[in-house]
Parts: sequence; C-alpha cells; structure tokens
Amino acid sequence: MFAAFRHAESLVARRRPLDALAALAPVLAAEPDAPSVHLLAGRAYLNSAQLRRAEEAFLRVLELDPSDHYARFALGKTLQRQSRLTEAQTQLRMAVAMNPLPEYQEALGEVSARIAVEGDR
Repeated sequence: MFAAFRHAESLVARRRPLDALAALAPVLAAEPDAPSVHLLAGRAYLNSAQLRRAEEAFLRVLELDPSDHYARFALGKTLQRQSRLTEAQTQLRMAVAMNPLPEYQEALGEVSARIAVEGDR
C-alpha cells in the first residue's frame, strides 16, 4: 500500500489528479482511517475541481485529526472555490491560528477582502 500511496502522491505533484485518484482507490479502501490518505485524496479532488468530494475528504481528515492545519487550509480553499466565503474564512482563520504560514495568511486576506467587497454568497 505504501508504494501505491507514494505513486499517487507523485501523480498529484505532476498535476495528474485523476490518475492519482485511480492509484489511491485501493489505499483508501485498505486504510479508511488514515488521515494522510484522505488528505491526498482531497488534494487530488481539489485539483480536478471535484469540490464536494474534496470537501468531504478534508472534513474526514479533520474528523480523524482536528489539529491538522493543512486540512483546515485546504478545506478553506475548497469552500472559497465554491463561493462559500464565510465558511472559508472560518476555516482559514483556524489554519492561520494553528500555523501562521504566509500562504495561509494570504488566503485568509483574499477571502476577507472578497467578503468586504462582495459579501458572502
């Protein structure tokens, strides 16, 4: 399973999310409670614009490990792409509070600015 996971990881890195999801399917079946597997699936879903599935995967990661700041960030980005700005802002705020990485802060600033200009949709 480790080799299949690493292969899926390399496919995500090479911007081949659909191939990554195919490679990851047996790993997901074998490791349903592994946060890292769901996190990788979420990234692949997000990169292939399967936003509802990405959201479900990131929520599963957070169910298994509520302290995963990257899952909060990725969930925030997923919600942002769905124009669910207030929900995105909440997740991004938590990610920034957990780990104030510049990438997280930038995403939070972008969502906050959109809310200020457009309002939540």
